[in-house]
Amino acid sequence: MVQITKAIFPVAGLGTRFLPATKANPKEMMPIVDKPLIQYAVEEAVAAGITELIFVTSSSKRAIEDHFDSNYELEAALQERGQQALLDIVKGILPDGVSCAYIRQKSPQGLGHAVLCAKQLVVDVPFAVLLADDLIDGGPTPCLKQMIEQFNERQASIIAVQKIQPDQTKKYGIVDVGSVTESIAAIRGIVEKPDPKDAPSHLGVVGRYILTPRIFSLLEKTHKGSGGEIQLTDAIAKLQLEEAVFAYAFQGKRYDCGTKLGYLEATIAYALQHPELAHDFKLSLEAMMA
Repeated sequence: MVQITKAIFPVAGLGTRFLPATKANPKEMMPIVDKPLIQYAVEEAVAAGITELIFVTSSSKRAIEDHFDSNYELEAALQERGQQALLDIVKGILPDGVSCAYIRQKSPQGLGHAVLCAKQLVVDVPFAVLLADDLIDGGPTPCLKQMIEQFNERQASIIAVQKIQPDQTKKYGIVDVGSVTESIAAIRGIVEKPDPKDAPSHLGVVGRYILTPRIFSLLEKTHKGSGGEIQLTDAIAKLQLEEAVFAYAFQGKRYDCGTKLGYLEATIAYALQHPELAHDFKLSLEAMMA
């Protein structure tokens, strides 16, 4: 049985919705309490058994590389000060046995193009794709681990979906699965950002995918679509004509941190779960609302 050990993290976007905060700092490095968004995505991947992390970056994203690299000066300073707890946190950002690779997307040409950039590092095995903008609290079983369990059973591509408001279809890829009675179903079609009147369902694709390597050859033949970009959704639409592709309604809470509102909601939710801050932060919120 094929195991999923590689994950692609497309992190080359410009982050224009968070300007000026993202003018000099990657949006993926924006913190939710005390960890950057990209670290949450990496931790989810590692918890699911991923050992090879592939980051599709741009020239302005060196901070991401630095974050997952060793900082000997910082580590030495913490060691000298006896701050062992902080030293353990810093040294544990990238666990032993997990490797990072970086490849640059020379210009923003869409999610499909970003995934295609990683072809030579993935080669011919199934792989995962995680978008750091989508922060998912999967509870005891992280979202990607749920999806890998589904993949292990079916050995086919799995796409995470959630029910969305009917007027939000123009923001998502929308799947057609017919009548949905279970958490997972084979898709019959998928379309990128349709008008509400044209949407085949109210199930929107979110930033977690498990894909077979056939997607690469399809992406190479995919022309620019919605927004003038090469859309991963368009290649998946071709993939499902050749082999089974499943939509999976994951268990958990998703925060759309690509929007300011979603980012603020995630910050509050994670602060209320933080082992050091939760109690005092809850009291502060109650005082503010009084």
